[in-house]
Amino acid sequence: MAAPYGPGGGGLDDRVPFLARLEKEDRAALLALGRELAFASRAPLIHQHEPSSHVLLILHGWTKVTAAAANGYEALLALRGPGDIVGESAALTGRPRSATVSALEPLKAVAIEHEKFKEFLAGSPAVALKLLGLTADRTRAADQRRLEFGSMSVRERFAVLLLDLARTHARRTDEGIELGVPLSKQELAGAVGASREMVQRLLKELRDRGAVHTGRRELVILRPDVLRRIAGTDLGGPLAHF
Repeated sequence: MAAPYGPGGGGLDDRVPFLARLEKEDRAALLALGRELAFASRAPLIHQHEPSSHVLLILHGWTKVTAAAANGYEALLALRGPGDIVGESAALTGRPRSATVSALEPLKAVAIEHEKFKEFLAGSPAVALKLLGLTADRTRAADQRRLEFGSMSVRERFAVLLLDLARTHARRTDEGIELGVPLSKQELAGAVGASREMVQRLLKELRDRGAVHTGRRELVILRPDVLRRIAGTDLGGPLAHF
């Protein structure tokens, strides 16, 4: 089975998916333990607070990871795609799921029962270390983002989010830089700790400045230089040439 995934282009260690970190033989042996499942767009893969029975290895498609507070506010914690693993924390700790994972598009994944997964890790120290490294990278990236966002206004956080998505989940078109993940205004708001109404106002401002074009679950960046100025930094990378 050819792996349709590889290290991400963003240059951050947490963007190298789990399966891409493994040796070919280990990857094949791990995938052979489970069964392949298909999910429709917007279908939930994992529910927050539910008991945990399996982990999922994503083969094709992208997901969003969200967590809901007691007052109903929902935060977008991460995007996970081809080669990523989800549900591993609950599998290893035995605790209920800490977040909900939903498909953003038609998706295929391999489900592996907890006991099989833990037995495989116990017999494969190299794979266990790769999983530990992934967990550390994700924690470090989340801590760094919290530190950065803590010193920014909502407007600045939103500009940084769009630039980040443009670097890691976008494609260049004749019109501009089209984000490759269909996120709603509520999901964008949950990623920057804002309200849906605030995100609507920010998008209107960006449209009025000719920086973005929006449609139903579609967002195209026309002028990344405007976003960089709002963010207060030149993030460089591929966007520096647009």
